Amino acid sequence: METWEIALLACAGVVAGWLNVMAGGGSLLTVPLMVFMGVPGPVANGTNRIAILLQNITAVTAFRRRGYSDFRLGLSLAAAASVGALFGAQVGVQLSGEWFNRTLALIMIGVMLIMSHGGLRGSASRTEADPDIKPQRLLLGHVLMIGAGFWGGFIQIGVGFILMPILHRVMGFDLVRTNMYKVLVALVYTIVALAVFASQLQLLWWVGLWLALGNAIGGWLGVHTSVTRGDRWIRWVLNLTLTAFIIKLLFF
Repeated sequence: METWEIALLACAGVVAGWLNVMAGGGSLLTVPLMVFMGVPGPVANGTNRIAILLQNITAVTAFRRRGYSDFRLGLSLAAAASVGALFGAQVGVQLSGEWFNRTLALIMIGVMLIMSHGGLRGSASRTEADPDIKPQRLLLGHVLMIGAGFWGGFIQIGVGFILMPILHRVMGFDLVRTNMYKVLVALVYTIVALAVFASQLQLLWWVGLWLALGNAIGGWLGVHTSVTRGDRWIRWVLNLTLTAFIIKLLFF
């Protein structure tokens, strides 16, 4: 790649990292951009995981420094998601084309309906897992994480829109803690998915590292925005992002 192309990817990574932490969909910018630059679809899909990994390491660290951490439950959910990611990545290494766009758009519409139904649960200032969370919610949340992990391992694009309703509506977390759990889950299953892609494809590691630099900066900014602005801001960003991507997927 030319220097300007790498610089453009790094800038796109900043925006993508911010979107991924706040709501999701950042990979809808970075993966198509790499494909437009001539990178084969499966390679772009795998190379993007390098950036996602560093982005989530940065985001988890930033959340922890601000007092938002519950690694026991987070790692339990991440383990369930990793099972799905292992199988999803096996499919993702063979992925080509854009046939998944309309399916992704339908998922986003469903997420908008789920997230807009009912009020917010909990307070943005609570930093620990809800001690009153029912066993049924815990079990259902872990089961759904397997499916979310499959999608994350398969394509990654839009996985935040799947993780957020699981954590927010099914498990009952406020949106700030939802984002905290989301980045921890994504961090762990991304390690699994990246290992699968790296073992079967020749990834563009230097390109991925420059993209990762942008994603890490954007991820840090996303945590700052999430914690300081709280639930209402996250909801606005989520709905605006979903609307924009639905229009793009269905009509462009």
